Amino acid sequence: MVFLNLKIWTWRTGPSWLCQERCFCATPSRLGMVKPLQLPGSGWVALAPKLCLAWQGMLLLKNSNFPSNMHLLQGDLGVASSLLVEGATGGKVAQLKITQRLRLDQPKLDEVNRRIKVAGPNGYAILLAVPGASDNRSAAGASEAATTSTQRPLRNLVSYLKQKQAAGVISLPVGGNKDKENSGVLHAFPPCDFSQQFLDSTAKALAKSEDDYLVMIIVRGAS
Repeated sequence: MVFLNLKIWTWRTGPSWLCQERCFCATPSRLGMVKPLQLPGSGWVALAPKLCLAWQGMLLLKNSNFPSNMHLLQGDLGVASSLLVEGATGGKVAQLKITQRLRLDQPKLDEVNRRIKVAGPNGYAILLAVPGASDNRSAAGASEAATTSTQRPLRNLVSYLKQKQAAGVISLPVGGNKDKENSGVLHAFPPCDFSQQFLDSTAKALAKSEDDYLVMIIVRGAS
């Protein structure tokens, strides 16, 4: 692959194309997964602006909401944009509610890896969830979540999942969909050996940091 100077990309093509290139300029790894370009940075604060923003809103768990932004690490951005929607209308959603937990047992983790491989490079997306702005009320539904639940920092959700030794599970699209081809599952993994394998291939500095984050794995297809 030929790497061009970043400033030349911006001058010739504009920021919109540049963002897309950051998401998809990649080479296959030996596992058949998409491996994006490695980016510099010493934590998610430095790294996140260099990755494409795939979603922003509130993660919900019980009576708490956690403002979050998700940035693409690996895979197909189209998987995220087509599944992080309302099932009935296809419109964007500002809330994603965790309704189940997946224990971080090896057989279950192996199954997640298997589903990623079966889905292929156009059937999954791996996102980095980092803290979002607490005053973000731009999306419809975000303000509703803030008034019906208690807002807490993302690190509280990370701590909860670590304590439970589990990943959060969200069925997509929100509200369900009868079409299995347009459905999927999101797993929200706290920092652990399993989730760090994805960060090690793209942002080693981030994987070693103490910043709060979740690795969100979306795989297309019925669970």
